[in-house]
Amino acid sequence: MGGEDYYLELCERPVQFEKANPVNCVFFDEANKQVFAVRSGGATGVVVKGPDDRNPISFRMDDRGEVKCIKFSLENKILAVQRTSKTVDFCNFIPDNSQLEYTQECKTKNANILGFCWTSSTEIVFITDQGIEFYQVLPEKRSLKLLKSHNINVNWYMYCPESAVILLSTTVLENVLQPFYFRAGTMSKLPKFEIELPAAPKSTKLSLSERDIAMATIYGQLYVLFLRHHSRTSNSTGAEVVLYHLPREGACKKMHILKLNRTGKFALNVVDNLVVVHHQDTETSVIFDIKLRGEFDGTVTFHHPVLPARSIQPYQIPAAGPAAVTSQSPVPCKLYSSSWIVFQPDIIISASQGYLWNLQVKLQPIVNLLPDKGRLMDFLLQRKECKTVILSVCSQMLAESERATLPVIATVFDKLNHEYKKYLDAEQSYTMAVEAGQSRSNPPLKRPVRTQAVVDQSDVYTHVLSPCVENKEMAHKFVIAVLMEYIRSLNQFQIPVQHYLHELVIKTLVQHNLFYMLHQFLQYHVLSDSKPLACLLLSLESFYPPAHQLSLDMLKRLSTANDEIVEVLLSKHQVLAALRFIRGIGGHDNISARKFLDAAKQTDDVMLFYTIFRFFEQRNQRLRGNPNFTPGEHCEEHVAFFKQVFGEQALMRPTTF
Repeated sequence: MGGEDYYLELCERPVQFEKANPVNCVFFDEANKQVFAVRSGGATGVVVKGPDDRNPISFRMDDRGEVKCIKFSLENKILAVQRTSKTVDFCNFIPDNSQLEYTQECKTKNANILGFCWTSSTEIVFITDQGIEFYQVLPEKRSLKLLKSHNINVNWYMYCPESAVILLSTTVLENVLQPFYFRAGTMSKLPKFEIELPAAPKSTKLSLSERDIAMATIYGQLYVLFLRHHSRTSNSTGAEVVLYHLPREGACKKMHILKLNRTGKFALNVVDNLVVVHHQDTETSVIFDIKLRGEFDGTVTFHHPVLPARSIQPYQIPAAGPAAVTSQSPVPCKLYSSSWIVFQPDIIISASQGYLWNLQVKLQPIVNLLPDKGRLMDFLLQRKECKTVILSVCSQMLAESERATLPVIATVFDKLNHEYKKYLDAEQSYTMAVEAGQSRSNPPLKRPVRTQAVVDQSDVYTHVLSPCVENKEMAHKFVIAVLMEYIRSLNQFQIPVQHYLHELVIKTLVQHNLFYMLHQFLQYHVLSDSKPLACLLLSLESFYPPAHQLSLDMLKRLSTANDEIVEVLLSKHQVLAALRFIRGIGGHDNISARKFLDAAKQTDDVMLFYTIFRFFEQRNQRLRGNPNFTPGEHCEEHVAFFKQVFGEQALMRPTTF
């Protein structure tokens, strides 16, 4: 299996911490994504490291008993430490605030604290076996104020910091889950729901294990993921992951089932909106994408792995110590180790080795593992860093060796333009709303985010179509078909086609002398009218004389101001074309000689300058009976330049009758 085949990898720069051992206890805080290494109960030091902060926080605490749980509030303002089942200790890390510890006991009598979660920089929730207590911490007063509490029997709990939801497991079977949502000093109780346990013989007591539940945000929605190990009955098809959608309003609903088709020990991560399921026995992982089409049975959608199972890419642990000392080579890391602990959404911790990794998806290898280009595009368009891979897939499908059929190419273009159009529409709605003065509306208007899935015309032109046209090996009929397919797709989604795409088509047709085809494309408006296109046609007159008339017809249809057309042509150094055009509409007696002479001089083509100069001399002779320029025309420098290059004798002499 080549290295190009692995589609999952551990991040290059993991967080390193002191390995867990009898003296050093390791804790992980899911909200701040920090690892705490607590030596001797804190007496010989606590080191806190997170993925973003490369500068660890170090401090000491009095050893007042075994630490059960330790976490910073958001922004590392206040430290909370649980050492007993009744109390939590606090210490301020805010400058100018007292460093003395203060303690809060849980309010419910005879309750034991199972753990706590910070929901903001000064709000904390205690979860006890008898309910939940929501406090505000007042650091300057070194005390806590109870905001709200709720009594309920709790077996275990789970917290999703991204959505600020705590899930409590209740009842004897532990499978009734009660969610609570926290926001700015308020605690809301959401509807409880039941997780369906697999059927089991009467003799076995089956209950819901905390190990088999995860909470994660997928495509902006909160889901509870339940790993259901099917009872090993004869008709068992292996384990599955059941996804329950947990909305802010309304009941929780079973939505998706991910079929694993195997049994054993599993762990779940969510990376880039993909559910990753690790299987310890085979040391492989699979990924699921709930946005891809699955099999819908009327209530839930069944999904199969997007790709064949693969191991995470082998990882080398760099040898410790300064580079000069470490002559030994890096050590391969034991993947899928039984000491691995997985946290949501994308964290893998090896406490025995002292590493915290973020799991990442590699998109390039997936291109070769998903042969169906339509499905591949559906998959890639949902990923964060997808643009370069999408453009490489588009180039690849046009290449000689892996050429796709035109219907497949059309499907890919349509999928790209569907996303592109969605973005353009959102951008337009936003602009209109702002212009209508709704920018201060409630909720405030958000400008649409341009994700990497927005592949616009300039991207496709630069990275796909232009190289395709320049590739001399490629059959021109195929190239033209591809260009027209892309333009068809843009038209289908009512996206205005940029003139450079039309130019590319015309240049390709001219290159291969396909003037009849060009004529047809223009006649039947396959190529939309535009000023740049008309100017390009004017410049083709020397190769294809009818282009002049085609261009004039187009400009008339556009009812463009004639002087504007002249400006466009001059800016493209098409001086003769501009002159021919102005003569064609009979306006050549009134044009500024200086403007045309300036443009002719800029081309550095002295013969062109000669032709234009002579034209205006003849015009002067015809209108005024004298070829010389009048002072009001400001052409002195051009006359001097003409004399310098061609000599005084080349100037036209006045003809007298």
